[in-house]
Amino acid sequence: MPEARNSCHDLTRWKKKPPVRRTVSQICPPPRRPLTVADIQPGMENERLGVVRDSMFQNPLIVKAELGKPRERSCSLPGINFNYGLYIRGQDGGVPEAIGHWNVFKQQPTCPHELSRDYIAMNRGAVKAGLVTARENFHYRQLNDIRISDQDDRRLKKEPPSLPPNMTFGIRARPSTPFFDLLQHRYQQLWVQEQKANQKAIKLEKKHKVILGKLYETRSSQLRKYKPPVKLDALWHMPHFQKVGPHLDTFPTEAHRQRAFKAHREECAVRQGTLRMGNYTHP
Repeated sequence: MPEARNSCHDLTRWKKKPPVRRTVSQICPPPRRPLTVADIQPGMENERLGVVRDSMFQNPLIVKAELGKPRERSCSLPGINFNYGLYIRGQDGGVPEAIGHWNVFKQQPTCPHELSRDYIAMNRGAVKAGLVTARENFHYRQLNDIRISDQDDRRLKKEPPSLPPNMTFGIRARPSTPFFDLLQHRYQQLWVQEQKANQKAIKLEKKHKVILGKLYETRSSQLRKYKPPVKLDALWHMPHFQKVGPHLDTFPTEAHRQRAFKAHREECAVRQGTLRMGNYTHP
């Protein structure tokens, strides 16, 4: 007997457990409602000292996010029995009426097609009758109302163009983005290959380029480029001032004079003034 009990116990142990049925509220929990004073516990982020009101927890600038929980939305939501969405108050009987009957749209009676007036024939008849004024034409059209027959009216109207049966209407879709080429840097590789090919073509062009020999200048080409020097005449001076020496000489020797002029020429670019003898442009 104890062996039989053990075998029954093993069978019950290996049986599959029935699946746990979850409610709708467990699968899709309702949205979190705003915090209230009753929900605040000691140690929470939104714990406050002094006077505390429920309106304090409805301000998103004041409410702090709790650790390990989603942020409160601080918006009051309707009750559990509230249905979101647009409610249409239909009077069609609901599902039973839709299953039992089928409302077919009743076709409205079509009005007879009014034929268009044949102004060409009426104008022709008015001219033959000798009527040329607008008033006479108006009276003639009232007395002789000529209409275009169905066949002529159908002939005058433009027929729709014949389209192929497999024609697709609309805008053609944009081709998909080549993500694999972007991830593999395919466009960079193609650009590098194109640059290498261009460089090879340039090298081959330089290699096959005909190198001309050295050109020797002849006497005629040299004479064509030669410019005869122009002799500058000395400035004219009065004869009795030619051999008069300077009355004041501040340089002890000619070497000091040349050295001073050389220094002046070197500093002309950084000095101010017309003669470039003033202050320095950059202190």
